[in-house]
This record gives sequence, C-alpha cells and structure tokens, in this order.
Amino acid sequence: MQSPNFLFGDVVEVETVEPGIKRQILGHNDDLMLVKVMFEDGAIGYEHKHIHSQVAYVESGVFDVTINGVTKRQKAGDSYFVEPNVLHGAVCIEAGVLLDMFSPIRADFFENYKKGNFS
Repeated sequence: MQSPNFLFGDVVEVETVEPGIKRQILGHNDDLMLVKVMFEDGAIGYEHKHIHSQVAYVESGVFDVTINGVTKRQKAGDSYFVEPNVLHGAVCIEAGVLLDMFSPIRADFFENYKKGNFS
C-alpha cells in the first residue's frame, strides 16, 4: 500500500481520534508514514506503546511529552524520538500540531479510513 506522490492538506480527510485530537495521514508506504496530529488545549494523547519507531516534530503549540517515565516540555521547533515498545504520551498545554513519523507504518491507523469514519 502506498499513498499518492502528492497530497494536499485541504483535501486529505481529517479523522477525530480522541476528544480534542484530530489526525491526517499525509504520506506513506509500507516502511514509512507521516501523520499530522492537531491538538486542542488540554487534549491528552494517552500513554501507550507500539512496535514502531517514532519521531515527532512540534510544528506549533506547547506539549508535556512523557517517554519512559520522563516528562519534558516541548514547543514549536522541538522534536522527540520514541524507540519501539516504549511507553509514551503527550498532554497539550497550548493548542498545536505534532508531525509524527512512523517506521514501519501504523496499519491500525487505516481502520477508520477503511470504514469511512471521519470527522
């Protein structure tokens, strides 16, 4: 499975994944995926873990990011790396956007797209 070569943010579907959190899948093949995640003030990306390597870039806003029990405040221009199977999460302090990159892709993110469940 692979996305088209060119994707446009004003056309790609936006999915609500948790209260105050929406995401767009903005490019992928089987090995790599880019996801834009939009947070409202106070929204919580609950702690979880997965088999994927993850790098996130803080495009805007302020987040308290916890990785393996350590919490750091991150703002626009910062980034973080999460190794596979490590517990992590984020609390949005000021509304903002994270750009998440995963390897391999998060196949589970496509479940709602297959069902046509979008916000």
